[in-house]
Amino acid sequence: MEPTNQTVVSEFLLLGLTMDPALQSLIFSLFLSMYLVTILGNLLIILAVSSDPHLHTPMYFFLCSLSFNDICLSTSTVPKMLVNIQTQDQSITYIGCLSQIFFVLIFAYLENFLLAVMAYDQYVAICHPLRYTVIMMPHLCVLLVLFSLFISSVDALLHTLMVLRLSFCTDLEIPHFFCELAQVIKLACSDTSVDNVLIYVATCMFGGIPLSGIIFSYIHIVSSVLRMPSSRGKHKAFSTCGSHLSVVSLFYGTGAGVYISSAVTNSPRKTSVTSVMYSVVPQMLNPFIDSLRNRDLKEALRNIIGKTTSFL
Repeated sequence: MEPTNQTVVSEFLLLGLTMDPALQSLIFSLFLSMYLVTILGNLLIILAVSSDPHLHTPMYFFLCSLSFNDICLSTSTVPKMLVNIQTQDQSITYIGCLSQIFFVLIFAYLENFLLAVMAYDQYVAICHPLRYTVIMMPHLCVLLVLFSLFISSVDALLHTLMVLRLSFCTDLEIPHFFCELAQVIKLACSDTSVDNVLIYVATCMFGGIPLSGIIFSYIHIVSSVLRMPSSRGKHKAFSTCGSHLSVVSLFYGTGAGVYISSAVTNSPRKTSVTSVMYSVVPQMLNPFIDSLRNRDLKEALRNIIGKTTSFL
């Protein structure tokens, strides 16, 4: 029986990562642990930077922004999945699904822009150290973050409004643990060619341009570092940008892995499993990467933990 158009869509079904009831409790425990680690780790980064005046610099301001964005990105997907597993109810309302698409797109694109802004900050600090305080003024840092948020919001709103105009079939099962834009569009009965073109254009622009900026920045950074006469200076420079480069590699590496996986396999369920690698894992690991490779941040975290322990 062929699917028919549905005039009113009340809800979608999120099939999650597996239909095996025996694995549901394991997945619930795993994702709950990952979510709590993500929240705690990124909150500690924000608290450490906020409490230490020595860390009130552009680099740590952008790091706090990234940590807050990671919390928001994880919160837009994981809690709903945990609730569905706990209640054994796979449904998500139509408005809830559109809201999830909107917020996931905002924070995913904002992550791209923040990583590019942080790369620019590293570029100015290493390639133009004498002009750093003049170029990276506080108001410029705030404007860069707000502009990135504005562009991400406009793009997310555009995609969401394009989905709003679609009509859907009676088959409303999404083989994913959240309402991913591409998966929702596949369920539509109406013409989705404009939506697909918009996805490709937005991905190239808002994914490709920040990545190009990051690559451009690091080409100049590496060139400047290699010209330094002191080996100690080289080590310090690479150490300064090492954590950011690791975060960039993790985010874009996992994203590329999901894209390649979706291209070589026709299984939506396998694609949903690999998508965990870009939508959950980087946000959990970023605080560890930043804190382990940054001496000042580690010291600030020790002070926070020490004060908390003494208070208790």
